[in-house]
This record gives sequence, structure tokens and C-alpha cells, in this order.
Amino acid sequence: MFVNAYEKDILQASEENWGLGFGAEGQPPTANATAAELKQFDAYYIGDTGKKVIYLTFDAGYENGYTAAILDALKKHNVSATFFLVGNYMSTEPDMVKRMIEEGHNVANHTYNHPNMSKISSMEAFSKEIGDLETSFEGITGEKMVKYYRPPQGKYSESNLKMAKELGYKTFFWSLAYVDWYNDKQPTKEEAFKKLLGRIHPGAIVLLHSTSKTNSEILDELLTKWEEMGYSFGTLNDITG
Repeated sequence: MFVNAYEKDILQASEENWGLGFGAEGQPPTANATAAELKQFDAYYIGDTGKKVIYLTFDAGYENGYTAAILDALKKHNVSATFFLVGNYMSTEPDMVKRMIEEGHNVANHTYNHPNMSKISSMEAFSKEIGDLETSFEGITGEKMVKYYRPPQGKYSESNLKMAKELGYKTFFWSLAYVDWYNDKQPTKEEAFKKLLGRIHPGAIVLLHSTSKTNSEILDELLTKWEEMGYSFGTLNDITG
């Protein structure tokens, strides 16, 4: 279950719960860690704020029947995204994982069991969550997984960031998301556009859920609207160099 760590309108005090504070429309948000503070751990939440580039990412704990439409929209706009997946997705949707790779997307590490990683204090337990997903991915694709990691629920600790770095991973948070993960309370198109158009900003790392019916229905139009606003699309590879 994804909790509402994905969208916070006020700055969070806890270092274990990723949060954002939004000000003027079109401007980057503040966060509970700066880009400079995160960089020492090879962690990121935003790209170059001087360039109108968007970095699109999706989280998925399971397949809800909407990913094919999302992939279709991405292909139409020639946008490469990063999908942060968990073990359940790997075991139940190997063909969809293969399609993501074949169509030029990154498939990255959202841990195997989607736990609160900030509660994990040992490298052994941390590396097992990361490593089990790597093993599953390699079994499906025959390839090594890109070493990008997103903490489930946005919950993290400094020791987690250090352990991820020791394992060779880059940690990715986000600078724009909205409440899109409740199946029985999906946002309307108008509600989605209000957040995703009003809060878009240069260098945005956008988090969406591919389990969202709304996202599957609006993505084609959303990408068009962002393009009309002068934005182009990059990949997380561009941020890490």
C-alpha cells in the first residue's frame, strides 16, 4: 500500500519521510533535503532547474491493467521513462517488464517487498531487499538492472542512503507527484491537470503510478500539454551523467 508521503504541501520535519513544499506556480518546490545535501549520497530529487526538461518516472507495486496504455502514450511521444518496480510485479508481469526494456525504458529498484526501508538498519537486510529484485529482473531479461533505487513510500534514513551508495546505487526521490494511487478514489482529469500542469517546473522529476486509471487516460494529452508549455523530456541517466 502506498501512503500519502507522495504529496506534502508543507515541508516535513522528519528526515525519514520525503516531503515537498510548493510556492509560486511553475517554480521548483522546497524539500526536506537540498540537492546539495543529497548529492553526497548519490541521491537526487530534481534535475537542472535552469532547463525546461522533465524526467518522468512511474512506481508500480502490481499491474492494474493500465500500463499498456501508458507505454503506448510514451511511445507516441518518444519519451523514455523509468519504472520503479517491486518483486510482485516481476513475478506476475514478466512480459510487461520485457516490453518496458524493449521500448527503451529503465526498470529500476523499488525493493522486493516494498517495506519501510527506514526501519531497516543492517546492510544484510537492506542488500537482500535490493538484491532479490536484481536477481528477479536478471532472470526475466538476462540483463543487469540499472542501479537506481527509490525508497518505498518515500521513507528513508541517512544510513539507508549510505547503504544504497555502498551498493553502487543512485537514490531517486521526486519533485512532483500527486495522489493517484487509490483505486477507489481516482482523481478526475481536471484535478490531475491542476496539479501536474500547475506544479510542473524546470528539472522536475515526476512520480506517477502506473496503477492509476486516470494516468492511463490523460498521459497522451498531458505529454502534449507539457510539450506545448515548452518542456522536453530527459532520462535519469542524464541527471547522473
